[in-house]
Amino acid sequence: MPTAVQIRRTGGPEVLEVGDVEIGDPGPGELLVDVAAAGVNYIDTYQRSGIYKLDLPVTLGQEGAGTVTAVGEGVTGFAAGDRVAWQGHLGGYAQRARIPAQIAVKVPDGVSDETAAATMLQGVTAHYLVRSTYEVQEGDTILLHAAAGGVGLLLTQLAKARGARVIGTVSTAEKESLAREAGADEVIRYDQVDFAEEVRKLTDGEGVAAVYDGVGKSTFDGSLASLRPRGFLVLFGAASGPVPPVDPQRLNAAGSVYLTRPTSAHYVATREELDWRAGELFGAVTSGTLNIRIGGRYPLAEAARAHEDLQARRTTGKVLLIP
Repeated sequence: MPTAVQIRRTGGPEVLEVGDVEIGDPGPGELLVDVAAAGVNYIDTYQRSGIYKLDLPVTLGQEGAGTVTAVGEGVTGFAAGDRVAWQGHLGGYAQRARIPAQIAVKVPDGVSDETAAATMLQGVTAHYLVRSTYEVQEGDTILLHAAAGGVGLLLTQLAKARGARVIGTVSTAEKESLAREAGADEVIRYDQVDFAEEVRKLTDGEGVAAVYDGVGKSTFDGSLASLRPRGFLVLFGAASGPVPPVDPQRLNAAGSVYLTRPTSAHYVATREELDWRAGELFGAVTSGTLNIRIGGRYPLAEAARAHEDLQARRTTGKVLLIP
């Protein structure tokens, strides 16, 4: 039987259990995939800890890439031997996974399995943030937290390609260097200065068109204070914890600003939308205009360490599990 990482109870990284699981044959509309690489994302830690509720036991992992070994009844467009990648379905932390064919995309030649796995969830997230949630315009100045993280590095590159000025926040000199390499115009060390004050200085008091905030509780107030009138606060994660309830009047006081909490499923709601986003991302990878940085590779047996490192902000770029 294939090996997988499951949780039977919620809690810290110690609840991640490695063992054999029964996967079975693909059902109608499914693909059976030998997993070459699985992405590790913050949403996995929310599910593991119980912030996001799941029926237990469950195999974690919302993203991966590998080779199709069998197709279920009614599946068209895929065959055994195809290399595929996916995001948005549990079960990736395993040597083998059953996934809905409707969320799978073919991996083009020139893109490795590891790069494909590292592109999907965070790449789709970065794409919808700059193309759909707040569509970045040429000349916009935006603020991006955790600019050296997996989403941060991709979002920086995509925003720069659209002509934006990117201000990023980081916590170390190493992460500052990575953010600048990705194209960030200004980098703020939030561990040393008040980032909202620095943003006002860098924008001559105007504020930014949008803040992309995946940190949450510890940055929310400063993010709100960094916006220009009618700016967008895009809260797409909560690495520091969930944001407490917000009085809508604060949005008025901040300059009639907008607050949104997007999630990936609503931005790949159709096959056409998924193919568009994945196609643009893989196209940018193969053309060399989008660099996918893999910051850490861990065997399945070390999934707990991967979670510890991610939550302690010891990682940069994308974290992968390699079955």
